[in-house]
Amino acid sequence: MPDATGMELLARELGERVEGCVLATRHFRGKGAIDVRPSSVVEVLRALRERGFDFLTSVHGLDYFPEEPRLGVQYELLDMSALDRLTVALRVPLEDPRVPSVTPDWPTANHQEREVFDMFGVIFDGHPDLRRILMPEDYEGHPQRRDFPVGGEPILFTHNETSSPRWFA
Repeated sequence: MPDATGMELLARELGERVEGCVLATRHFRGKGAIDVRPSSVVEVLRALRERGFDFLTSVHGLDYFPEEPRLGVQYELLDMSALDRLTVALRVPLEDPRVPSVTPDWPTANHQEREVFDMFGVIFDGHPDLRRILMPEDYEGHPQRRDFPVGGEPILFTHNETSSPRWFA
């Protein structure tokens, strides 16, 4: 968005279309962001698509530890004709981290939502194939959360393969 006023006008337009969807707007260093309710993200992204933001560049997970609601999801949109970028952000509590999937409308979100699920534990309701994408299926935990233990498992090299427990027997 070109300026903070444009962000406020866009937020008002979205609020008229999807009642109560916008929680806040931010404009920092020439980039705009809109904070929305998790339940309205699908409708908000549809409205923004009709307004010209027709390219979903990425979906990100965030952890705001120790704040609550702790987990966040950000959608980065691009209006290629006007060369504008926009972030749509939402936050969900750690106890029930559920967000509607945008994959039916934005197929590019498929693997990105799976990555956010795998790394942060956010559940995307309605996703066609929500399962781990980077970690093994039986892996416990979500490694990008800020309270995840640092250290993990020892890395095997040729010099320590005989001394690592349960590896060489």
